Amino acid sequence: MKIIYLHQYFITPDMRGGTRSYEMARRMVAAGHEVHMIASSRDSSGSAAHEVVSGINIHWIRVAYCNEMSNLRRIIAFVKFAFLSALQAKKIGGDIVFATSTPLTIVIPALYAKWRLRIPMVFEVRDLWPELPIAMGALNSKLTQWLAYKMEFLAYHSSVNVIGLSPGMCRGVENTGYEAQNIFNIPNSCDNDLFDVPTSVGLEYRKQFDWLGDRPLVIYAGTLGRINGVCYLAELAKAVISIDQDICFLVVGAGADEKKLLEAAKKTDVYEKNFYILPPVSKNEMPQLLSAATVCCSLFIDVEAMWENSANKFFDALAAGKPVMINYGGWQKKILEENQNGLVLDSGDIRQSAADLVAFIRNSELVTSAGLASKNLAVSKFDRDILAGKLIKVLESSVK
Repeated sequence: MKIIYLHQYFITPDMRGGTRSYEMARRMVAAGHEVHMIASSRDSSGSAAHEVVSGINIHWIRVAYCNEMSNLRRIIAFVKFAFLSALQAKKIGGDIVFATSTPLTIVIPALYAKWRLRIPMVFEVRDLWPELPIAMGALNSKLTQWLAYKMEFLAYHSSVNVIGLSPGMCRGVENTGYEAQNIFNIPNSCDNDLFDVPTSVGLEYRKQFDWLGDRPLVIYAGTLGRINGVCYLAELAKAVISIDQDICFLVVGAGADEKKLLEAAKKTDVYEKNFYILPPVSKNEMPQLLSAATVCCSLFIDVEAMWENSANKFFDALAAGKPVMINYGGWQKKILEENQNGLVLDSGDIRQSAADLVAFIRNSELVTSAGLASKNLAVSKFDRDILAGKLIKVLESSVK
């Protein structure tokens, strides 16, 4: 097949962020398909560029975007990309169009390609839109909310099949009246080959920092956006240091709350005592970083709409064979509780959370068994090859 793959936030492993679309696309190529990825270069200068990476034809659309943008500037970027990528999709042509959110506006070029080229469409849901932006206050007016729900309905009901990255997302699609038999749960996945590194890699990483040594280390590696609420980690570090001064926290990332996080760390008097901040790293550098961790964490503010998220951080931690710490509910909480591969903290009770975390880290047998349980999940349930194969079968069955 010739696949038109629409993903505004697409990145390659030498870039910062999640690489789901890259990993899925290169496996589509390996399966014999021709893949044309239409993505945003996040650079507004110049004209659209084309390059081939791992057999994937990438068509970069020049539309600037970053996490620090205001809601209005983001919406403008979404609409601009939707218009330009629609024209590019029509120009490329293909046998099927596969669109992955967010943002939900990705449905605009997908529908344009579907109608103009008369080809089937498959839609992938990465977040429960528009529930999430409404909960976050990004869509305040009744009109924009109504339009968003109409766009969501159109995205699903114009698709031959729909992919959801979590059970909750799949239920959200079904709640719109879409046929359950055409909804497939294919969550984020684990790049086990990439993260299968010797322990010496983590030990070498630790040697870079005088403050680290063999101290227990809690790592957050990812976007510092408002939705992530990483300032929680500074508060947790403050509570932990009063119990155990040896345990330290490392945040590796960038985003809208970067300055706010630094201020919070200094205000709580933990900055460069048991709390450290470093710039973001590429996906290719992530195995070395996580290898140095005692515990890896994924965080969100207390918004229930985020509970069904399929966070990359969670699956990278599994692939690295590390215990996972989260501060939210939903299906990932259930995974941790059923498989005993980490711990769930109460975001509303910092003191108790600190005590629970210290007790967990100081129980070496528990840390080891949780890490092994994480790796077992990565291999047996969330391996990228297995889940990519499932996605490819869905796409193939969509073309008649």
